Amino acid sequence: MTETQASITRRSLKTPRSAAIAGIIFAVLYGASRVLLYLSIPPYGTADTSWMETNAGMVSLALNLIPYAGIAFLWFIGVVRDLLGDLEDRLFATVFLGSGLLFLALTFISGAIAGGLLSSFMIQSNTMVESGVYTYNRAVLYQIVNVYSIRMAGAFMISMGTIWIRTGLGHRGWAFATYALALVLLLTIDFSFWVVLIFPSWVFAVSVYILVRNLRHQSLESPGGMRE
Repeated sequence: MTETQASITRRSLKTPRSAAIAGIIFAVLYGASRVLLYLSIPPYGTADTSWMETNAGMVSLALNLIPYAGIAFLWFIGVVRDLLGDLEDRLFATVFLGSGLLFLALTFISGAIAGGLLSSFMIQSNTMVESGVYTYNRAVLYQIVNVYSIRMAGAFMISMGTIWIRTGLGHRGWAFATYALALVLLLTIDFSFWVVLIFPSWVFAVSVYILVRNLRHQSLESPGGMRE
């Protein structure tokens, strides 16, 4: 094997591994953030704000996890695009990148609004409630997280599933399962905590699959493994 071929082989092994690790980090951090918020904040429509006094620390921890989850997700997108290389389809790659970045932007915006709401409540709780600012901001958060960002996540999944089929880089069964889960995200009307967790769970499953396949391929490429 020439030096150039060895370099290409090492790159092909490291790139999927980087994507897998980034995806797992995103899934764990984002999923943990959503679980903490779900356990801390009462259902939508509840006017009581006493939860802020008892669960402010848990909410703050959940919001602090979001930026790191976003960085991992951005790395996941970049490494996947690098993995596709010349096989990348411009149409679906645009939808893949655009929906991923929109999901990330909406996630950051919702985290910033929630953080501002929490900080403002700690300073002037009575004013926040009586003026209606608390109710308004909570309604905005509900729309961003449970309507717009979820739809972008569904579009991201559909584009990635299609890329798998067109390039042959992924199993067709994964693509069809991705389509089914994406339709749930796109067509869900009522809020459900389990629906919100579909996207990080999917990213986690895909990342583990990529990592296992990469490690298996690496064992075949090793001196003690099977020869080409």
